[in-house]
Amino acid sequence: QVQLVESGGGLVQAGDSLRLSCAASGRTLSSYRMAWFRQAPGKERTFVARINRGGDATAVSNSMKGRFTISRDNVKNTVYLQMNQLNTEDTAVYYCAAARTGYAGSSTNDYDYWGQGTQVTVSS
Repeated sequence: QVQLVESGGGLVQAGDSLRLSCAASGRTLSSYRMAWFRQAPGKERTFVARINRGGDATAVSNSMKGRFTISRDNVKNTVYLQMNQLNTEDTAVYYCAAARTGYAGSSTNDYDYWGQGTQVTVSS
């Protein structure tokens, strides 16, 4: 079983950038497909980005494409989410997720393990 811990969230202004990190322990991160999701107050948890085990295939939600980038460092057992040109609609708790086997797409049901989340707040 893998444990996931997110960090890097905070309060920023519109137009700023943030880089979130997701550190894994307990198992080698390279065994898992990884993803980021987010959940705004009163809304469902939604897909942000995913990355395959090797880090050479990624997908980003259309609404964030061009602004957000997902990457991973399997040596450091860490996944990253680089967020640029943040706006107030990006305010949410951001969660890291890991999929052990099978297809790992954009549904929360595709993922087996979750971190506790990190808050990102973007002020206007």
